[in-house]
Order: sequence, then structure tokens, then C-alpha cells
Amino acid sequence: MHIQELFSLRGKTAIVTGGGRGLGAQMAEALAEAGANVVVCSRKLEACQDVSEQLQAKGVQTLALKCDVTQPDDVQEVVKTTMDQFGSIDILINNSGISWGAPALEMPLDKFEKVMQVNVTGTFLMSQAVAKEMVKQQEGKIINIASVAGLGGSDPEVLDAIGYQASKGAVITLTKDLAVKLARYNIHVNAIAPGFFPTKMARPVIERNKDKILRHTPLKRFGSEYDLKGAAVFLASRASDYVTGHVLVVDGGAHAM
Repeated sequence: MHIQELFSLRGKTAIVTGGGRGLGAQMAEALAEAGANVVVCSRKLEACQDVSEQLQAKGVQTLALKCDVTQPDDVQEVVKTTMDQFGSIDILINNSGISWGAPALEMPLDKFEKVMQVNVTGTFLMSQAVAKEMVKQQEGKIINIASVAGLGGSDPEVLDAIGYQASKGAVITLTKDLAVKLARYNIHVNAIAPGFFPTKMARPVIERNKDKILRHTPLKRFGSEYDLKGAAVFLASRASDYVTGHVLVVDGGAHAM
């Protein structure tokens, strides 16, 4: 198979949750540039509509849908609308996520539970609903957005958000177990663990700790507006057909130190 065919997504349909801004919008753009039709969804419909309009200019079909991934009815509606419009769901990127910063001994229970609900339960609900369609197709690619924060503990002076770290660790294990459970249906489940990208959620942490973070990043920079594009297309395409249960770390080398 030619290398261009391995990475092509023409004729495929993807759903990107949290696709209205930041890393979600970056990955949605990458999938569209590789030829996929893209459904972007999040709680903020207007942001998704803006991204959808930009993707249409790339010559693909897109939909912008409102969705709270913690609500099963919203999740089912996104799946139904996508199937009605495109007839298949070939790729799912579970990118929706939130955080809450507080010292571990002072973390409010309701905030901890909310982070877990969005980041873990939301990823599970979307994966479960989409996988049911992928089972019928006997193929599919699910990509969960974890974080380097889920790989271990963090210096509290840099990142003091135990709910976020716990949730991303759970996403990593969820990814591995789903990969084992769904492999018999030719469904690949992998995760991307980004490092520090200057998104709306991460920007305050970066601004407070820029020098310290960069000292522990071998490439001496933060993630850019394109650094997740290749990772997303690789895991969404035929190029990763022998890869499942993997966590692809994209952090400038910080995890290696």
C-alpha cells in the first residue's frame, strides 16, 4: 500500500468532541485536511459552527452539533445524526475535557466528581455509543485524549489539580482495556497524551510556570498549532492498523527526563 493511501482519510467520517476550540479544533482540521468528513461537537454550539465553516473550505462535509458528553441522550443524538447524515462513523476523537485546580487536601468533592464525570464518564459514553456502530462495520478508530498529567504525579507548584490527573490516568487505562475488548471487532483504541500546549485551559499554568516547564522540556518549547495534527491522522488512518492500546506522548520529550 502506498504511503499516501496509508495516511488518507478520504471517504471516512470522524466525530471530534470538544472540537470547537484548542486541541480539538486542531485535530478536526487535520482530519479534514486528510480528507475525512468531520462532525465537531461540544457544549458550545457556536464555537463548533465556526470550526465547521472553516473545515468546509477544505472541501469536506462537516456538521456542528451541541453535545454534553456526560448526558447519554446528547451522546446518542450525535451518533444518530452522524449516521443519518454520513452512514458510518469511522473515527472518534474523545477530546472533551475540563480541569479544576486546588491543593489535594482542599479539593472540593463536587469539583473532583465533575472532572471525573466529563473526562472519564464522557469518554466512556461516547466510546460505547460509537463502538456499537463500529462493531456493525467491523472496523473503526477511537482516539482518546489523555495527558502527560495522567502518567504520574506532578510538582504541585506547576500543576495542582489532582482530579484532572486522576481522570487522565483513568482515561489511559480505559483506553488500554477498550483496546483489548474491541480488538476482535477490528476496532483500534489508542490515546494521545499531550504535554503543555497554550490552550485556554493550560495557558494560566504555562504563564505562571513557563521557565520551570521549559527547563524540563528537552525541545525547549510548548506545543504549537500543528503538533497534534500528525499524531491524530496517524492514529485515525490505515497507517496505525497494527497499533492498539498505545499511548502516544506528544510533549517535547518531557516524559523522557
